[in-house]
Amino acid sequence: MSEGTLSLDVPPAASRNSTMRRLARRNSTTAFLLTLPLILLILGLVVYPFLYALYLSTLNKRMTRFIGWENFTFLFTRETFWNVVFQSVLFAVSAVVLKALIGFILAHVLHALPAKGQRKWRGMLLVPWVIPPAISTLAWWWLFDPSYSAFNWALMGIGVDPVPWLGSTGWARFSVILVNVWYGSPFFMIMYLAALKSVPDQLYEAAAIDGATGWQKLRYVTFPMMRNIISITVLFSLIVTFANFDIVRILTNGGPQDTTHVFATYAFQVGIQSGDIPLGASVSLFMFPLLAVFAILTLRGVNKRSKEMA
Repeated sequence: MSEGTLSLDVPPAASRNSTMRRLARRNSTTAFLLTLPLILLILGLVVYPFLYALYLSTLNKRMTRFIGWENFTFLFTRETFWNVVFQSVLFAVSAVVLKALIGFILAHVLHALPAKGQRKWRGMLLVPWVIPPAISTLAWWWLFDPSYSAFNWALMGIGVDPVPWLGSTGWARFSVILVNVWYGSPFFMIMYLAALKSVPDQLYEAAAIDGATGWQKLRYVTFPMMRNIISITVLFSLIVTFANFDIVRILTNGGPQDTTHVFATYAFQVGIQSGDIPLGASVSLFMFPLLAVFAILTLRGVNKRSKEMA
């Protein structure tokens, strides 16, 4: 065999590796092209508005002059803004904790039901999450209305004085949190139910053989297997709840005396209704560092647990 012929002989293993590399490059290119519309959508609806809001926050009220961080320093001197920060944190944290707890309980109750009954109850419990929040919040507003409140009518029927649901700070805060919990709990329920169904039955059987009680199974089997789902669900819900607009806008419009404003409604009031768009952009951007820190800590914990389980 000549020297030229030897140079053309390719080992089978090298040929297979070359083919796999070509397929990998082709699949990655195909995957990128398929996700390109989503990437462009995110760039257009998320990244560009964020960068534009960051630019607006550095302008004066007439948007004719660059003023740097003056809008933020002005906000830091306003008591109303710090009340908004407190109310936003109280609203988001309280609502998310209650939604997570109620969703966890409902998921376990549904998981214990037979498959046929489970489908029926699952469909009914998802109704609050399926209804558009603006429409359902209008129904809640009628229930809380000071003149026609169905809740107060029921309370007076048993001899209890009417409650100023939307007229006092404490009750107004309770009302907006209650509506958000009612709307968001089904999301937690369906996520936790899916996580419960992914837990292998062999783990529960092994725990039962070792004499574990129901609480011990929940603590040492169910909860560790669900921790990543719980973390991701809480993170997603916290971001959505912090940015909530329609519930507070429809129920209280930030009242009484601006004590139920959250970042979104206060930014709307300052930026759109008062005509100070740069200041409104500054308000809306203030929640970003808070959520970014929480997201980084949460995702770091999820990655760490995923590596431990791998």
